[in-house]
Amino acid sequence: MSRIVFTVYCLIIYAFLLAPILVVVGASFNAGAFLTFPPQGLSFRWYGVFFNNEVFLRAIKTSLWVAAVSTVISGIIGTMAAIYFVQFAGRLKDGVRIAMMAPLLLPEVLTAIALLFFVYAIGIGTQTMFAMIVGHVLITLPFVFINVSTSLESYDPAWSMAARSLGAGAFTRFRRIMLPLIKPGVIGGCLFAFIISFDIFTISFMLKSVGTATLPIQLYDYLRTNFTPEAAAVSTLSVVLTLVVVVVTEKFLGLRIHRF
Repeated sequence: MSRIVFTVYCLIIYAFLLAPILVVVGASFNAGAFLTFPPQGLSFRWYGVFFNNEVFLRAIKTSLWVAAVSTVISGIIGTMAAIYFVQFAGRLKDGVRIAMMAPLLLPEVLTAIALLFFVYAIGIGTQTMFAMIVGHVLITLPFVFINVSTSLESYDPAWSMAARSLGAGAFTRFRRIMLPLIKPGVIGGCLFAFIISFDIFTISFMLKSVGTATLPIQLYDYLRTNFTPEAAAVSTLSVVLTLVVVVVTEKFLGLRIHRF
């Protein structure tokens, strides 16, 4: 009996989490002129409108580019920080952990405002995309750090020492021994970083350069003056892109998703 109750409870939780997504996907096929649910007939009309909207397509390209760059930078810095934290930090571990986790402890809007003041104080401003990328890296870095640190906890330093005794240099030891063993953590952290960077709004809104808009910002601007199913079509494509990233990462990079 308890197993049945637990199963029903899990199904209710999943339904609660997935219902908004299903509503958005259903609304994207609305044949009517306004964003309503249930749909007033089924049609691919608004997908055609979306794929002919250069503004949205440019915003998607911007989001993908910023997310990719931020993920690469976060992946490198986060992995290096995790290695130092696990193997070399010693008594400084608590300080390093707090410093790396700090972006998750503060409200995102406060982090965005602080970064905005900082980039103007050092004379960079928001004329380029540099400030926005810095903001994305700051927000996504903790996720890489957490995942890689978890993988490193099961790594035995004796393996690196054995390779060193055989003449392997530091980079060779990292590339041939450590990296393959912590690869799931690195991939998982980078995957989180990419998805979060792609969907982040506040940091992008506060630090974007003039004439630049990521997909969340463009969708926000669109919904202030329009309420058509095109917005649902854009949101659906965003969900699909996220799923594609997860599936491709699992298939080609060896990420293991545990099913329970």
